[in-house]
Amino acid sequence: MSRFEYAPAPESRAVVDLQSSYGLFINGEFVDGTGTAFKSISPATEEVLAEVSDAGEADVDAAVKAARTAYTRVWSRMSGADRGKYLYRIARILQERAREFAVLESLDNGKPIKESRDIDIPLAAAHFFYNAGWADKLDYASLGPNPRPHGVVGQIIPWNFPMLMLAWKIAPALATGNTVVLKPAETTPLTALLFAEVCQQADLPAGVVNIVTGAGPTGQAIVDHPGIDKLAFTGSTGVGKMIARAIAGTRKKATLELGGKAANIVFDDAPIDQAVEGIVNGIFFNQGHVCCAGSRLLVQESIAEEVESRLKRRLGTLRVGDPLDKNTDVGAINSRAQLDRIVALTDAGEGEGATRWDNGCELPSKGFWFRPTVFTGVTQTHRIAQEEIFGPVLSVLTFRTPQEAVAKANNTPYGLSAGIWTEKGSRILWMADQLKAGVVWANTFNQFDPTSPFGGYKESGYGREGGRHGLEPYVKTGA
Repeated sequence: MSRFEYAPAPESRAVVDLQSSYGLFINGEFVDGTGTAFKSISPATEEVLAEVSDAGEADVDAAVKAARTAYTRVWSRMSGADRGKYLYRIARILQERAREFAVLESLDNGKPIKESRDIDIPLAAAHFFYNAGWADKLDYASLGPNPRPHGVVGQIIPWNFPMLMLAWKIAPALATGNTVVLKPAETTPLTALLFAEVCQQADLPAGVVNIVTGAGPTGQAIVDHPGIDKLAFTGSTGVGKMIARAIAGTRKKATLELGGKAANIVFDDAPIDQAVEGIVNGIFFNQGHVCCAGSRLLVQESIAEEVESRLKRRLGTLRVGDPLDKNTDVGAINSRAQLDRIVALTDAGEGEGATRWDNGCELPSKGFWFRPTVFTGVTQTHRIAQEEIFGPVLSVLTFRTPQEAVAKANNTPYGLSAGIWTEKGSRILWMADQLKAGVVWANTFNQFDPTSPFGGYKESGYGREGGRHGLEPYVKTGA
């Protein structure tokens, strides 16, 4: 049966006014960095989008001082109601400029425009709306007696959800009265710098939000700076451990949202077509660049063959290609380095005896691309079942009993998320209680809401973001 062919449906780039170069955003203004400028490229075409300033230690120090001045003179003295007005203003501007942000996010990150347009940017605005509502109600948020801000918060975000992670970090920090020094990932800095323009447009007091761009050394300068009171990091477990070691014995507080190797568990009474859609959404959404991705499929043995057959048929309909095409399902891998890691781990999966299958789709000649891939015959000892691949790669394992499913799901150093597919409510509740995961979805996957906390256990980090629980790390309580 021939596949239905879609005509190209490109989203126009005209809505984005790309500058040839970008500076750092410190004390309400764009300034040049002291380091050597680096290039931000499109992962889909490898074209240079812009040159971006690299922040050195002196730049980070200037940003921290600006944040401290804004905190002591303006932001901490402002009423919660007035802080909330600024957050509402930012949220409305994000909605007004949503198309601009969505196009730039897809250009810089490589994710499909329909994801950035329909999920990332609307959710980012929703987080500002939600936290704005809490700004004057912190005494009623069950955070403890006399909740007060820490002061200056250093925030380091990853490249997989640049704008959404920015919102997760900045919105609760500002709502609770802190000021911010934020570093976006070096491969995806452009929407954070566009957000700096939003801060100017909203007339946010100078120094309340500062954005410094750069690679690892810039992040290290934020972590080590004595003027930082609290750190928030989302990224790899390895870097998270380095941060934890660096601040051990200091007064600095931290929340760390790290890696994951989530189990998506399908029982024999599950609605299989619905489960297949959940499996696809769980691992191929955002090219698998998701910390909580359902990268391990645990399927009950009696239906394993049928699930694998339907899954492969569904993968044959996924469209891989131009992120700005509205028909695209799977976009580009974010960087050459990440593509190399995915290739190395999938090669290891084949070398260890797992059976590899991909949908055989044609890939563009330029850019960083990887076909949606499924491994069967996977065992618990395989690297692809233990290590976070962070790409569109699914490992399939089987189980016979709920107890075996729990044992296999928990057999990982991570504990960020899990999914359960079954018609039995009692089984869902029992499984959720047994699984060592911060988030457990039932008959769905990758569903997020600003009112719901998110975070993990074990090597997936500590602390929560989102919901009322996401305010707690940004305040200190007591006399």
